[in-house]
Amino acid sequence: MGRFEGRDPPQTVEYEPASVKDLLVEMKDTAELLIDLSYSAVLHGSPTVAHEVIELENKMDVLQMRARMSLMLAARNPNEVEKLAPVLGVVAAADKVSDAAGDIAKIVLEEIGLPDAMRGALSEGVETLVRGTVDGNSGYVDRTLMEIDMESETGVRVIAIRRDDDWILNPGPETRIEEGDITLLRGPEASVSEVYPELTGEAFEPREPVEPAIDDLERAVDSIVLMKNLSELAVDLAYGSVLFDNEELAEEVTNLEVEVDALQSRFEAWTLRAAKEADDPVSLRGLIHLGVATEEISDAALEITEGVVRDLDVHPVVEMAVKESDEIITRTTIREGSDLAGTQVSDGVPATDISTSVLAIRRPDEGWLIGPDIDTTLDVGDVVISKGTRTSAAEFDDLAV
Repeated sequence: MGRFEGRDPPQTVEYEPASVKDLLVEMKDTAELLIDLSYSAVLHGSPTVAHEVIELENKMDVLQMRARMSLMLAARNPNEVEKLAPVLGVVAAADKVSDAAGDIAKIVLEEIGLPDAMRGALSEGVETLVRGTVDGNSGYVDRTLMEIDMESETGVRVIAIRRDDDWILNPGPETRIEEGDITLLRGPEASVSEVYPELTGEAFEPREPVEPAIDDLERAVDSIVLMKNLSELAVDLAYGSVLFDNEELAEEVTNLEVEVDALQSRFEAWTLRAAKEADDPVSLRGLIHLGVATEEISDAALEITEGVVRDLDVHPVVEMAVKESDEIITRTTIREGSDLAGTQVSDGVPATDISTSVLAIRRPDEGWLIGPDIDTTLDVGDVVISKGTRTSAAEFDDLAV
């Protein structure tokens, strides 16, 4: 299938003066939102969410072209070229994530087919994300997110709003909810089931998980969920390696990509074996598509780290873009007497309402712990790589000292 088949004709793009930093921020936020939306579309079998993925993919194409134009004009001498070369890698990586997300969405839009057991497994590996249109009678209409205080009260966050043809990718406290807004909500399923009816006037009806009836299919499903988690972690660590100019993080991204490649090979073998026992082998086509697209996301993470791996200076514009994006990656050292010392990751880190997730831990004597398991307890001296909102990141840092 051609890249633009099934999509609107490519939009004509003319050069407009634009900040490379702002373009990179928007591309990073859009890419991360696309990952969430695409897997959510598959999880819920939702054509409406899948269409939002395609719309955002079209937007990403425009952002990438504008970023390239701005970068070409920014290079005035050989030194600038050297510093800007890794920025092109970051731009290309965001677009590669976008294309992979579009391929995942097509599993739904083109009715390629996916076993119900896949959706059951994804429900455990994907935080609940739903799309809802704001009802005119909702109590949230004409109120700002600060007034509603949804995240603090329920743990549910409005991660994006589409208003007519415009996207608000990073709604802030002063963003006002309006009738007809198409909102994207993310949070615990129990909380989403309370917020969604109030916002949309419709009931929230999650699907019940389905257990695989074929052992090889169960192994394939478990593999693809692990591939998804490792690929997303690789992208997060890749941006972290750029932000901190950290070669160790970049090396971990390489290790994760190798692991995803190995998982994909085993996943394909198990899927083919499962096809022999499946009542409808054609229904497994979607699994193959999902595996290929997920592996491409881990490949994109490698492109982000290229400048760090090759020991090229990180251009300040990239560092600023990573810092100013929607969800930010932070590096925090656990100090003596910190409230975080002795906290188990499985209990929530920290064990409060702060929306922060731990991506990795570096211990002085053990090196990196990637994706700490449920028994990991934070110790004094641990360097914690975490991801969350700006507010949560600041509060997390306060608790670390």
